[in-house]
Amino acid sequence: MEEKRSLLKEFTKGIIIENPVLRLMLGCCATLAVTTAASNAIGMGAATTFVLVCSNAVISLLRNVIPNKVRIPAFITVIAGFVTIVQMFIKAFSPALDTALGVFLPLIVVNCIILGRAEMFASKNKILPSIIDGLGMGVGFTAAMLCMGIIRELLGAGTVFGLPILSGFMEPIIIFLLPPGGFFVFGMLIALAGKLSAEGKAPETMGCSHCPLAASCSKINEKKEGK
Repeated sequence: MEEKRSLLKEFTKGIIIENPVLRLMLGCCATLAVTTAASNAIGMGAATTFVLVCSNAVISLLRNVIPNKVRIPAFITVIAGFVTIVQMFIKAFSPALDTALGVFLPLIVVNCIILGRAEMFASKNKILPSIIDGLGMGVGFTAAMLCMGIIRELLGAGTVFGLPILSGFMEPIIIFLLPPGGFFVFGMLIALAGKLSAEGKAPETMGCSHCPLAASCSKINEKKEGK
């Protein structure tokens, strides 16, 4: 039972509390570039999730085999292999999506989210938690991109997944399809994610154990010393 709770926590942390885009600020370039349409966001999110899960699994299996000095090149090699598989699959079955994603599809290789999870989690944990971690982070990344894609496409083109929604109701606001509109929506979603997470709560409500500076806090040290 305790193991199931732990796995559930590893999965859900990437959705809001440690969302890779809205909370950790990773993978922002791809997020801002391809979210002009909801379909692009889904495609990029699904591709990244696949690479996250598969690379986490392989790196976790090889964590005791890969020498520490060459771990980063080894991680990138593993990630590049799965990105190549995804790119070939999309080229074969969805050329339009491949064109829409452009250079950002092969650039998944150097996406900070994937390399970060490999270094911080998969290389230090067993295979099942690593898979769950990759899946949770992938779902969080996809959700953030989908929210941005829907908002920008709806307000910028009046459609969602290519279907007319605002036709006859209001004129599209073209700026939402341009970089300034992307940054505006991104900022609003960051603020919302911060509100939904623990950010902004008083220290008394959160407890000192949640503070990243707890180990070096002078007040905690004074309490331990009985001052």
